[in-house]
Amino acid sequence: MKIYTRTGDSGETSLLGGSRVAKNDPRIEAYGTIDELSSFLGVARASWSASPIDGQLANVQNDLFDIGARLAAVDLSRFAGVKQSRIIELEDAIDAMESELAPLANFILPGGSLAAANLHVARTVCRRAERLVVALEGAHETTVRYLNRLSDYLFVAARFANAKLGIADVLWK
Repeated sequence: MKIYTRTGDSGETSLLGGSRVAKNDPRIEAYGTIDELSSFLGVARASWSASPIDGQLANVQNDLFDIGARLAAVDLSRFAGVKQSRIIELEDAIDAMESELAPLANFILPGGSLAAANLHVARTVCRRAERLVVALEGAHETTVRYLNRLSDYLFVAARFANAKLGIADVLWK
C-alpha cells in the first residue's frame, strides 16, 4: 500500500464515512489542530525522557486520537470521543502536581526548561483546538470540557516540569 493516494490533490479530503469536504473545512481545521496538539505532546515527551507524567501524557495523546476520530466521522455516534471520566482524571492530576508546586504569585512566561517550553506550546495549540471545536455546529460538550481542562493541565505540567528539573519559571515583569 502506498502512502499517497492522490485523492486530495484537488484540495478536498474524505471524512470517515466517505463524504468529501474542502481541506479548509472547519471540521478538518479542528481535527487537524487536534493532531498538531498530539504532535507537540510527542515533542514535549521526547524532551523530558525521565518525566514522572509521561504515562499521563501518553494517555492524553490517545484521548486526542479519540477526539480526532469523532471529529472526522460523518456519523458522530460511530466514535464516542473522550469519556467524562478522563476529565476527572485530568483534574486529579492537576491537583497532584499543584500539591508539589509553590502557589502561583505572578504571571509566568512560557519557558524555563525545554520540557516546560514544549508543554506551553502544546497548551496554546490546545486553546486553539478548543476554539475551533467550539465553533463547530453541534460541538460535543465533553470534548469542549476536556480540551478546556487539558489546557489547564498543560499549564500546570509546564510548571511541574520546571520544578522537577530544578529550573525557575520565567516571571512576567
